[in-house]
Amino acid sequence: MAVAGLLWPLAALLAVGPPSASAFYLPGLAPVNFCQDSGKDDCKSSIEVFVNRLDSVESVLPYEYTAFDFCQAPGEKRPSENLGQVLFGERIEPSPYKLILQLFITKIYLKISLFYGESFFTFLMRQPQANYKLIVDNMPVTWCYEVEDNQWFCNPGFPIGCFIRKDGHPKDACVISSEFHEHNTFYIFNHVDIRIVYHVVENEAPSARLVAAKLKPKSFKHTDAEKPDCSGPPMDISNEMTDGKVKIVYTYSVSFEENKEIRWASRWDYILESMPHTHIQWFSIMNSLVIVLFLSGMVAMIMLRTLHKDIARYNQMDSTEDAQEEFGWKLVHGDIFRPPRKGMLLSVFLGSGTQILIMTFVTLFFACLGFLSPANRGALMTCAVVLWVLLGTPAGYVAARFYKFITLNSCLSFSIVFADFFIMNLILWGEGSSAAIPFGTLVAVLALWFCISVPLTFIGAYFGFKKNAIEHPVRTNQIPRQIPEQSFYTKPLPGIIMGGILPFGCIFIQLFFILNSIWSHQMYYMFGFLFLVFIILVITCSEATILLCYFHLCAEDYHWQWRSFLTSGFTAVYFLIYAVHYFFSKLQITGTASTILYFGYTMIMVLIFFLFTGTIGFFACFWFVTKIYSVVKVD
Repeated sequence: MAVAGLLWPLAALLAVGPPSASAFYLPGLAPVNFCQDSGKDDCKSSIEVFVNRLDSVESVLPYEYTAFDFCQAPGEKRPSENLGQVLFGERIEPSPYKLILQLFITKIYLKISLFYGESFFTFLMRQPQANYKLIVDNMPVTWCYEVEDNQWFCNPGFPIGCFIRKDGHPKDACVISSEFHEHNTFYIFNHVDIRIVYHVVENEAPSARLVAAKLKPKSFKHTDAEKPDCSGPPMDISNEMTDGKVKIVYTYSVSFEENKEIRWASRWDYILESMPHTHIQWFSIMNSLVIVLFLSGMVAMIMLRTLHKDIARYNQMDSTEDAQEEFGWKLVHGDIFRPPRKGMLLSVFLGSGTQILIMTFVTLFFACLGFLSPANRGALMTCAVVLWVLLGTPAGYVAARFYKFITLNSCLSFSIVFADFFIMNLILWGEGSSAAIPFGTLVAVLALWFCISVPLTFIGAYFGFKKNAIEHPVRTNQIPRQIPEQSFYTKPLPGIIMGGILPFGCIFIQLFFILNSIWSHQMYYMFGFLFLVFIILVITCSEATILLCYFHLCAEDYHWQWRSFLTSGFTAVYFLIYAVHYFFSKLQITGTASTILYFGYTMIMVLIFFLFTGTIGFFACFWFVTKIYSVVKVD
């Protein structure tokens, strides 16, 4: 696929080269060689299988695999987690699945695990649609099933079971088999057929690299726990069960298959090819480009025709009588750079928005190069947090340059986000969710803020204070000019509301996939499209703000500073409205805690998006105003 290439350009170059050549691999993206009964240090014979958190489409509360009495692997070392994994609640645990590579033959292993599940039954009553994920060689083990029109969909992870309602209607995975038919009954998937696909490394036989891992969940009520034969009716648990205790036999089988066509660098394609969103993304891009071309034409018409004629006419005025005929935006040249009201707060927003803007650009750029691909778990969030901390210097510099202010900038935006985040974390702690951030990690985040971000903000503000004040191309009058009565379309509120429509129209399709990946536990991989939409969003916010700014100046309204920030920043309000619509129309979330968490985290995203888009609009309008008034002759 075209998009898949954006995720793995560097990894592909490294993986397809000669095996004997020395190369530098990205963390989490280095290939691992497996050998059959090999004693080499650089070649493993056992394949480690890890389990990830349990999540559900009906809840935003993930849980650790070990929170319930599933079959576990006691005594085995838990893999280390980076900051991004901790913040996302990614808890990876060793699993009881034991796989030994068998080359060139298909071999089946059958293992047995028992548990007496009281806490499992309680969890099942609460989250019947829960899913848990297996990880093999840093790849998610996927469950592929057929959907309509003979198409296949691959989902990272598989459900623990399914449910038949009282009216006989099957929910979720129960539709895959007609054997699930008992009313008001849970069916447990207590068997998985795991299929490992590999290809033999050239010139290093008999070593191999894993290129795919799939499974198929099944349900069996084993008659003999000591000698299960994976036959018989499905494992059912009545919803009317009262004692809350159930004994389940868990089994699994493993098969190995050689594939000579798939290479390690493209091994994630089998997951991505079941997600046919490429044509939707190109439609979104084309829709956004039409909006950009329309706005670009409008801006070009203003800059090349209207303004050019106005400036030429104004600069040809030699007499006082001609000067009296001035009208429109030229009349407010003595007030255009008058300091705005609440300029301190505006400078705070600009500093924080600059920090977010640079962080977003750098993060998406590295994501396009494959550094922050889904294979490198937690890298995206870790990169974003580290960049935000280190970008305190430009934030302080911008804030100081625009208002000679510093301390509030380093505290206000982060304080609001951290307060919201802390309240959400208290709810997660109370619910026992794996997404709850440990106290030590919270202290570490605060330490990064106080010990790194705040000092860097002071350093940036120092250089901002040290430089001379921004010189305005025209002088500011001592007495403010009275603003004439405005029409409905040139009043502040209608202009601000209209200004956010076009930028939102450029991103709403991409926004759907982002929200889907966050709340519906889908994998997001389209960073190439996202980076392109990011560039289009920047251009659209800039051009829409410039257009409205020009119309307001022609109406002799010189209060452009806050208006330019709020015009493009109002896109965040449409973001919020869309998030509310998405919650009620697309999600199946139930429960008060999950609802509070959804809207709590949504408000954090809306605030960040508001600062991000508002800063773009302000800088675009600042450039526009400085540009047009710098060529105007003022007597």
